[in-house]
Amino acid sequence: MTARRLSAAALAAAAIVGAVALPASAADHARPDRPRVEISAVQYDSPGRDDRSRRSLNKEWVELTNTTRRTVNLEGWTLQDEDGHTYTFDHYRLEGRATVRVHTGEGRDSDSDLYMDRRNYVWDNHSDTATLRNDHGRFIDDASWGGHRHHHGSDRHH
Repeated sequence: MTARRLSAAALAAAAIVGAVALPASAADHARPDRPRVEISAVQYDSPGRDDRSRRSLNKEWVELTNTTRRTVNLEGWTLQDEDGHTYTFDHYRLEGRATVRVHTGEGRDSDSDLYMDRRNYVWDNHSDTATLRNDHGRFIDDASWGGHRHHHGSDRHH
């Protein structure tokens, strides 16, 4: 009887030690944080008159925020609207906890502002979706506005 109790106690102790040790060993092999970039804001209807001036075009923008502490290389990533207008990031690294604003019009790129160098508006005032994809074409994030998802070509306010 004593041998059985001793054996059962030993098995129970081993099970408890195994259960306690497992999380510690799993923590040693945890996956590192994956880069996380998100669309944090969109100004799809530039304030004032839509006169296609450089100033008006640059008041239409999409903001991306890196929510991690690590720098993310956006080389080859794309930002696209529902009509297929695409901006491809070229030699740009978004610092940790930083935000970049991607303007529709022309300008000089900096750490906090990038420019699509377009002469026409991209984002539909009524309904559109901004989609961010990485350099492998994988979906990262999107932002949508408006009630319906179809376009009528000439109904675009831009």
